[in-house]
Amino acid sequence: MAIYSFFSFKIITLITALFGILCLGESSNFSGSFVFGDGLFDAGNNNFIATLRKSDFYPNGIDFGGPTGRFTNGKTLVDILGVLEGVNYASGGAGILNETGKIFVGRINMDAQIDNFESTRQNIISSIGLTATMQLFKKALFFTSIGSNDLLHNYLIPSILSTAYNDLVPPQEFVATLMSKFSLQLTRLHNLGARKIVVLNVGPIGCTPNQRDTNPNILLDKCVVFPNWLAQLFNTQLKSLITELTTTLEGSKLVYADFYNVMKDIIDNYSKYGFENSDSSCCYVAGRFGGLIPCGLKSKLCLERSKYVYWDPYNPSQAANDIIAKSLLDGDTNIISPINVRQLFQS
Repeated sequence: MAIYSFFSFKIITLITALFGILCLGESSNFSGSFVFGDGLFDAGNNNFIATLRKSDFYPNGIDFGGPTGRFTNGKTLVDILGVLEGVNYASGGAGILNETGKIFVGRINMDAQIDNFESTRQNIISSIGLTATMQLFKKALFFTSIGSNDLLHNYLIPSILSTAYNDLVPPQEFVATLMSKFSLQLTRLHNLGARKIVVLNVGPIGCTPNQRDTNPNILLDKCVVFPNWLAQLFNTQLKSLITELTTTLEGSKLVYADFYNVMKDIIDNYSKYGFENSDSSCCYVAGRFGGLIPCGLKSKLCLERSKYVYWDPYNPSQAANDIIAKSLLDGDTNIISPINVRQLFQS
């Protein structure tokens, strides 16, 4: 499959770059990155699968030199964080549950992403041996951003298009199901060698242009209450899960990154950050907020991309990603805990 050819290229690049790092011995605290998640992190993996969730066409990537498959106008959050050598498994539309995102047809959900990492692991072991590979993973940074599609494109979509969780179970039970599954996934990553793991929570999905447009009864300047409540329910349980796993997964350093409140502060105080619009898509086709149709070839563009918080119906612009990245890199424990990304990098 094409997706594995893409990963193979990345694996060769990773191994070549890391031979030199490994030679530095114990004084080097960093050996590469492994990225898992959804469209917030996807750097082009969906280009290689049959899916309705693609962004490998103009005007996506207009500030990156051209479309790459990133769901933004320029750099993603992990690009800005300086995640250089490594492998990115993230996929737009992906979720914790395997049935999430089926409305997009193809997507690489979290279980499949970890399967791909396991293949990467075996390839690296074949090249440098088990001991060196486990040492590499011990120093590497792992990033995850997953869960928003389980809410937006599973629980919150009409039952005719979904598994009808919203008709069958209360939100508390659905979120508990997500936590149980994600706990197994993080444990599996640990068992495969991951130690330093940054886990982003779910953002304020009720503030996205998509949710504003699909809930037309809201006031013009207000986010949609229920999706944000659902995200906060998810995040509360996620934070407890991270605390629990930190104590049970030996040698792990799990970091909880509060993407929700960083993004919400940008939205609520957008002018303070230099933005002029915090509720609409810069790349738009239809809807009062430009949130009804994904960014595509027939889309119109806002005049100043750096003045918009949102690039498309769901994802931040590069300007917003810049601010979020800086918050996670050097933020205090109100934003990212127990340590920030820079401190994790140096640990």
